[in-house]
Amino acid sequence: MADVDIHKVSILGKESIHCGFHLIPYIAQTVLTTLPSSTYVLITDTNIAKLHLDAFEAEFSRALESSTVVSPKPRFLSHVVPPGETSKSREGKANIEDFLLFNKCTRDSVILALGGGVIGDLVGFVAATFMRGVKFCQIPTTLLAMVDSSVGGKTAIDTPHGKNLIGAFWQPEYIFIDAAFLETLPTREFSNGMAEVVKTAAIWNEQEFISLESRPAEIFAAIQTPSKNYAGRTKATRSEAQELLLSVIVGSISVKAHIVTIDERETGLRNLVNFGHSVGHAIEAVLTPTILHGECVSIGMILEGEISRQMGILSQVGVGRLNRCLKGYNLPVTLSDPRIASLPAAQLLTVDRLLDIMRIDKKNSGDAKKIVILSRIGATYEQKATVVRDSIIAKTLAEAARVIPGIPTHSPITMSTPGSKSISNRALVLAALAKGTCKLRNLLHSDDTQVMMAALNELKGAVFSWEDGGETLVVEGGQGSLSVPPKGKEIYLGNAGTAARFLTTVCTLVQSSPNDTADITVITGNARMKQRPIGPLVTALHANGSKIDYIESQGCLPLAIAPNGLKGGRIQLAASVSSQYVSSILLCAPYALEPITLELIGGQVISQPYIDMTIAMMKTFGIDVQRRVDPNTGKLLDVYDIPKGVYVNPPIYNIESDASSATYPLAIAAVTGTSCTIDNIGTASLQGDARFAKEVLEPMGCKVTQTETSTTVQGPPVGQLKAIEEIDMTVMTDAFLTATVLAAVAKGKTRILGIANQRVKECNRIRAMIDELAKFGVDTNELDDGLEIIGKPIGELKRGVSVHCYDDHRVAMSFSVLSTVIADTIIEEKRCVEKTWPNWWDDLENKIGIKVEGVDLSTIHPQSSASALPRSTEPASVVLIGMRGTGKTHVGQAAAAALEWSFVDADHYFEEKLETGVRDYVHQRGWSAFRDAELSVLKELLSAKGKSHVISLGGGIVETPAAREVLKQYVAQGGSVVHIARPIDEVVKYLNAETARPAYDESITEVFRRREPWYTECSNYDFSNPVGDLTVEELTPAAASANRSEITRFFRHITGQRPNLTHNGAGRRSYFLCLTYPDVRHSFPYIDELTEGVDALELRVDLLRSAKNYESLGDAIPSIAYVSEQISALRRVTTLPIVFTVRTKSQGGQFPDSAEKEALEVLNAGLRLGIEYLDVEISLPKKQVAQLVARKGSSLIVASWHDWSGAMKWDGPVVKEKYDEANQIGDIIKIVGKANTIQDNFALHKFVESVTSSPDSKPTIAINMGGEGQMSRILNTTFTPVSHPLLPNKAAPGQLSFKQIQQALHLIGLLPAKKFYLFGIPIAHSMSPTLHNTGFELLGLPHHYGLLETKEVGEEIKMAIAAHDFGGASVTIPYKLDVIPLLDKLTSAAEAIGAVNTIIPQKLTKDSIGHILVGDNTDWLGIKASITQRMAPSDIRAGLVLGAGGTARAAIYALQNLKAPIIYLVNRTKSKADDLAQAFPSAKIRVLEKLGSWADASVTPNVIISTVPASATTTSGDVPNAIRLPNDLFDYRDGPAVIVDMAYKPAETPLLKLAKSTGGANWSTVPGVEVLLEQGYIQFESWTGRKCPQEQVSTRVWEKYNGQA
Repeated sequence: MADVDIHKVSILGKESIHCGFHLIPYIAQTVLTTLPSSTYVLITDTNIAKLHLDAFEAEFSRALESSTVVSPKPRFLSHVVPPGETSKSREGKANIEDFLLFNKCTRDSVILALGGGVIGDLVGFVAATFMRGVKFCQIPTTLLAMVDSSVGGKTAIDTPHGKNLIGAFWQPEYIFIDAAFLETLPTREFSNGMAEVVKTAAIWNEQEFISLESRPAEIFAAIQTPSKNYAGRTKATRSEAQELLLSVIVGSISVKAHIVTIDERETGLRNLVNFGHSVGHAIEAVLTPTILHGECVSIGMILEGEISRQMGILSQVGVGRLNRCLKGYNLPVTLSDPRIASLPAAQLLTVDRLLDIMRIDKKNSGDAKKIVILSRIGATYEQKATVVRDSIIAKTLAEAARVIPGIPTHSPITMSTPGSKSISNRALVLAALAKGTCKLRNLLHSDDTQVMMAALNELKGAVFSWEDGGETLVVEGGQGSLSVPPKGKEIYLGNAGTAARFLTTVCTLVQSSPNDTADITVITGNARMKQRPIGPLVTALHANGSKIDYIESQGCLPLAIAPNGLKGGRIQLAASVSSQYVSSILLCAPYALEPITLELIGGQVISQPYIDMTIAMMKTFGIDVQRRVDPNTGKLLDVYDIPKGVYVNPPIYNIESDASSATYPLAIAAVTGTSCTIDNIGTASLQGDARFAKEVLEPMGCKVTQTETSTTVQGPPVGQLKAIEEIDMTVMTDAFLTATVLAAVAKGKTRILGIANQRVKECNRIRAMIDELAKFGVDTNELDDGLEIIGKPIGELKRGVSVHCYDDHRVAMSFSVLSTVIADTIIEEKRCVEKTWPNWWDDLENKIGIKVEGVDLSTIHPQSSASALPRSTEPASVVLIGMRGTGKTHVGQAAAAALEWSFVDADHYFEEKLETGVRDYVHQRGWSAFRDAELSVLKELLSAKGKSHVISLGGGIVETPAAREVLKQYVAQGGSVVHIARPIDEVVKYLNAETARPAYDESITEVFRRREPWYTECSNYDFSNPVGDLTVEELTPAAASANRSEITRFFRHITGQRPNLTHNGAGRRSYFLCLTYPDVRHSFPYIDELTEGVDALELRVDLLRSAKNYESLGDAIPSIAYVSEQISALRRVTTLPIVFTVRTKSQGGQFPDSAEKEALEVLNAGLRLGIEYLDVEISLPKKQVAQLVARKGSSLIVASWHDWSGAMKWDGPVVKEKYDEANQIGDIIKIVGKANTIQDNFALHKFVESVTSSPDSKPTIAINMGGEGQMSRILNTTFTPVSHPLLPNKAAPGQLSFKQIQQALHLIGLLPAKKFYLFGIPIAHSMSPTLHNTGFELLGLPHHYGLLETKEVGEEIKMAIAAHDFGGASVTIPYKLDVIPLLDKLTSAAEAIGAVNTIIPQKLTKDSIGHILVGDNTDWLGIKASITQRMAPSDIRAGLVLGAGGTARAAIYALQNLKAPIIYLVNRTKSKADDLAQAFPSAKIRVLEKLGSWADASVTPNVIISTVPASATTTSGDVPNAIRLPNDLFDYRDGPAVIVDMAYKPAETPLLKLAKSTGGANWSTVPGVEVLLEQGYIQFESWTGRKCPQEQVSTRVWEKYNGQA
């Protein structure tokens, strides 16, 4: 055996943990010599087997051959299982046990567990129970398993009820830690393990934690450089990086081994290693397997640290250090991390859900939850887990906060605020650039300072370490020496504006070196940071010779900065937007090649006190800046001279408390009439906001006392604050938000000026304050550089407001001040305070004495806010772009109506704002000026109308790069920009006839060709609007209805308001039809028959062929334009969801396997077209698949794998591996194999049962192809692909039709026959049996609909509805009221209408045997459908209802639902009409004496519904007691109109005759049978869960009706 150096760790009195590098020979030798056995069994998974199994087999074979044991020779066996958590199950354990028994393993067998935590837990539990316990060894291959699961003897499997709930303590004989395995470990998996390493150090060893928090880059480097020739096996060949890695692993293992030795069975001390796991496991239960264990534990550690902080045990310093350390290893620390928040499952992370999961925790005692509480880094509050109340946990987990109004219980308050963000960031830059070592005290521990430190660390500008338990940061300055980060490494700054501005200039100081792998430094941020301006600073630096490029938007991050150094000399800088630009150059100026003279230009300098702060701090660090003075007037000039030099670190630098933050507790004192003293902020402060108390609070009526180092405020009695007529807050702009909320409850009007720069902070703060105060009923006026607030008495402000914070810490903390006097105020996004005061909510309760509660926004009804204004969950507006003439206005108005949003035409908005027409504006000022004004309007619209609007933009909005960037940023932030397209020939015809807009200087086609790529670049959706040539003729009602329907579907889907998805849940089978046409338009004549029974249509894109490609041989890839055309056409003939499939040849389709790029382009096009389901083959490149998943929106991913070979076994490892891979990306999982025998279907069924046994499992499509596999198609429950006899061919061998599957299900007992009835008298001539029985027959359903004519609602009806095979019933006159007492529940419609025409048996749960009977009324739905098929609801001017009986009630209910502005009501007996009107108080009903006497002569009805018998109407006036129908009844000619006559006989009633003779072409007539059909279709679907096959059913019903007529 080769020489090897081993580091041994003792556990339970035995040195059984052996650590080193390249240990496979050592493992084989050690096991064989110290653990004699007849059989050695190595168990691993398919992933690890590919990497290491051959080496183990070879080494054990070699060792066994040289063994001295003569006979019998020991055996070495290996067994490979599927990877992933799902193998860690009862079934997975049984499979291994069966393998061992099959191979006649005995009690002396030694089992080796080679793999990660799943393998270790599973195989360990097998070893613990096989033959009542056999010896085993752990050989972990992941860092997580090495430092955690392999150490301690815990073994377990999962159950559907939770993780690790069945298992045993079974100690391994050895744990072999081979760190060389980590070289093949993905970086994410390494980070996953580092979460456990950080956890162990956090609970036990502060020195180890200090090493971890300061050396993440070095530790990562240790696994990123593969060792060659077994380097590291001996100490002599071990690199420094390898030594570091091994020391980290050994250090972590040693702690856990020590704890396990003391408390093997987890009775107390061993609880400590579960720090972060109580919450982390709950998160993992929801997000597994997408988010890894260590990632969930990382978030859990932060949340449990915050719980400790809330309890007053752990300081913010501890939480901050933990946060920073975990981020250093690329671990998520919050549930808002994009890796988490982008997941659909993240919506399930509600407080109640997490608390419920936490109930099942082995640490708990009964219902009491136990959590490991940190007291400081390296120590815990107790030597065991601590009982924590649910209310405390819930408060931390909640995303929002509710401040309970009251008087601060700790008044008079004395407290300090966190360190100043402004001073902290400046001190970090100065100390890092300086020479020597500086100890920074009272440094702010927040997101901003963490970002700054991380960036300086990436630039290798300084070395950071901690003292005093993290209270003091020790900075070893780098004297201005900075390095380019490695290639591909971007410096990410989040939304930290200060860091972004300072580091822009810092990065110009970077010098290149021969060792650099990159030639630029890239600094970037989040979506909001990419909007915040940095242009003036970049312009100044660029003019000085620095090479800085914008990577995306002009004037904003991200930036690419070349390492050319800072030239120096004279620099001119526009400083009217931000003083941070000035400070950025000042801080770096001493390191320029020449002394710098900095001249500030461009108007009044913003925030001069912050510039003065920078200069004062520079002086402390040894550089004296001189500000020039006008020799004639003595006035200070905006010119600064900065000498060259090197900063010198003072030994200690104390950071002032943050003056901006101090305004909040001082303001609470002011508004509650109490006293508050803030230490470390006084008259000697460097910060402008320190003047807030004297210059704002004192004039408002507070008593203010200030010393050099403290400020005390005593507020006036509650409600006695006075307004300030006018105040210039230029020197304390950040404090204006605090002043604003106080002004809201002050007497009078307050005017705040000098704060224009606050529009470009974390959000537009001026607009944010105006919008949020409006929710409280406070009026404001926006000014050019400020705002006015008209104060109100506290009692007049609205309660129950939900405040949106715009991810801005100052908005949140300001409104928390107002919340102390306004009840039930909810502060959303409470975590945004972490930017400057992470523990604000804890300090508000613990130090100030104002109670704070957590609020789970997911449990709040959207209308619960008393403000009656939109909550922050209000959806982002949809923006429409496209050529003029594509129908943006029509589509936008229809979309807005469907969404119940507002519509804005940007051109009309432009004309109203500028008081001139677009054409005139262009004529007078030119295109360039128009584009500038148009851009300004675009920005204004997105700001002012950025929620719940549909905004239609001009066709040329994409002509300028600036406007394109605005649109792209809107998409990047989650907004929807839809490109409206129409065939260009239609556009040309339209525009040649249109004169309202300026003419083009070039051909329309040329304009389109130029803009087309820009439209695509700026949008994330495409909507095709092929309306034809409207100059020739209007759309038919059917075509217009189809277009409206598609607009409604599309926009409801992309906004998520009502995604057009089918229900794929337990208890309901779903199907899709595979369209196999090369051109789907060939299917349109038969589309109704083809789609009978199915829930969706599969568009096989790989089978599409355009006319020009149809006859071509070989591969043909359909163009995206052709695909778009096909989908657009299909959408106009069916509303069914589309499954968009691009099946490659290797997966059984026609798309070339080599055309991955084209396949992905087509799939992306599918998402842009708003398809509902995207079939994504898991064989496609993972990175591109991840990008598809990230932008899927409301669409669902069907992750698919097809194996046509017949070799894939449903009980083998391959199918499980493919399932797990699909589970990572798919919302629905599709695995297709091929059956060789009927038995393969049973194996498939067993597999499906196993993977879907968990409550959180995803819908799964599992099918065997071929004739032998047809049983699998019958039993499959989710989206079974079906064929149809009318299709040109089947999409796959063995496909059945929907009807065939239903018939088969009935034959095998899974679809029992049901009986349906019509209750009433007389009913012999009813059309209902024909309607429903035809539907049953066409769909292959075994049901029957019959007549039950009785004299009363008696025993016969009671027996029918109580029978086990009762499927449902229709109810007609006279029993619509009498049947109600027999029912368990009425729908809201039935209650409002007061009658039941449909009985629906409804199961309480999917598994329940019995049911309840629900009464519904579908008459109104039949009426509604009859109207909306012929006109848009928005076209209804007024409705007219004839009659006042039960059907009239349904008609009024339908018109009210359609939002008819006026409903006229006429009846022979007016008193009954009056009674009916009173029954619908919210409907706008006007009862008329007679027809024609409209209450408003200008509003004549264009929807008329007659609910009286034909005999009750007359046109002649000679029929007694009949309603006379005047000849002018149908005079309406201004748009579409509909007449609905509910009478069945005669076929042409007097009303319909009159409409035919006097109504214009705009009037559509609906006879009563049509309404009967419509409501019958709805009944059919409510009973069967299947859409009624309308076309054929309608044909048969009309045939019978006409035969009876």
